[in-house]
Amino acid sequence: MTSFNDFGLAEPILRALAEEKYVTPTPIQAQTIPIVLQGRDVIGIAQTGTGKTAAFALPILNHLFTKRLRPERRSCRVLVLSPTRELSGQIADSFRAYGRHMRPLAIELAIGGVPINRQVRGLSHGVEVLVATPGRLLDLVHQRAVTLNQVEILVLDEADRMLDMGFINDIRKIVAMLRKQRQTLFFSATMPQEITKLADAMLTDPARVAVTPQASTVDRIEQRVILTDKSAKPNLLVEVLKTEKTDRVLVFTRTKHGADKVVRALQKSGFGAEAIHGNKSQNQRERVLADFRNGKLRILIATDIAARGIDVDGVSHVVNYDLPNIPESYVHRIGRTARAGADGIAISFCDHEEMAYLRDIQRMIRITIPSTDKRTGVRPESRPAEHHRAANGQNRPDRGRQQRGHGGGNGGNGNGGNRHNGGNGHQNRQNRNEHHAGNPQGPRTGAAQGEPNGIGGVTFLQRPNEPRRNVGHRAPR
Repeated sequence: MTSFNDFGLAEPILRALAEEKYVTPTPIQAQTIPIVLQGRDVIGIAQTGTGKTAAFALPILNHLFTKRLRPERRSCRVLVLSPTRELSGQIADSFRAYGRHMRPLAIELAIGGVPINRQVRGLSHGVEVLVATPGRLLDLVHQRAVTLNQVEILVLDEADRMLDMGFINDIRKIVAMLRKQRQTLFFSATMPQEITKLADAMLTDPARVAVTPQASTVDRIEQRVILTDKSAKPNLLVEVLKTEKTDRVLVFTRTKHGADKVVRALQKSGFGAEAIHGNKSQNQRERVLADFRNGKLRILIATDIAARGIDVDGVSHVVNYDLPNIPESYVHRIGRTARAGADGIAISFCDHEEMAYLRDIQRMIRITIPSTDKRTGVRPESRPAEHHRAANGQNRPDRGRQQRGHGGGNGGNGNGGNRHNGGNGHQNRQNRNEHHAGNPQGPRTGAAQGEPNGIGGVTFLQRPNEPRRNVGHRAPR
């Protein structure tokens, strides 16, 4: 398909597309729109900035135009779920823009951070399209402001991000309220295995559309890594902003507190910057985004929760002040630049503790990102990164029960180490009892109170003024 006229869309939609200066469909649109028009379920995998919203909005609007039905009170015909307020707002705006010549067309936005009463009133007479975040939608359902048994088309946009943000159970609750005879559309930039399993349970014989390799990055983005010390990141960001030829700069941090801290450091250095994250009110977030979009604000600091909702042309640079601990988030972050056919630059700061994150990212995108080493040579004490400490469930709190009996020497998780050095506390209990039985004098005489005693490479600290406890016998609970 080389033109939107080739799809057979309704005339009011084509007129709106002409006014929006839409001429040639993007690859995801060219492949997806005909399938959705046929009424099939779809799994669409495409990077951010490739036109996913129009890929589902246009055929949905065509369905609403050709199948005129008055929605029932407190119901919707189309339900679109997205992970963030910003992305939901932009999807609703797109539906309004493409459907501006369709009458009647009621579109309601249901997101948190704003009073719920206006949304209740907006849904009271029924709407054609409801765009919502999962949490606020469930609030409306619990207040009986909306029922979902009339939904004809369900759209999950950025489904993988909803999984990352913990919305998976909410989505299952929502899907259970829908009628089984419906059309379901999945759109996402990445497709982790968990989402594949969810899609298999929710979709019926879906068509799979993938316009780029899974988890690949946009070719027009120049990617760089700067290896640095963690303490040097504030000054490094100032240096980058002074030396790079920038237009709009989007800086990502891992936490909300970190975003505010970066804003204060930049303001102290004379740069105008604002932050957008979950602790900001909806009005604050909309104001900051509007300033960033119209060029009044040139530097925006954001967390991952807002990454999918920032659809702004003209972002010349994305800076990963903190590398994401979820590799897929890297793709979404840098996808904020190089939009609408433009080029872009993504610069990532990587300190010693983030090296594991960098390896995961490079393994996923299948390239080695060029790096510059600006480290001082001093390494902090090595400790595993958060993402890897949680891997395989080996470091959950209950592992301490496996090591009880002070047998932790080289044991790792209590079962996997050198048992002669106490790999399994329970296994060595008998040996320790035999050791104390053969030496009734207890601890060595040279040990002063509070002085550490070493046994087989394991250090124990004896408390002053307390008799040594026989470690082979557990005190009654």
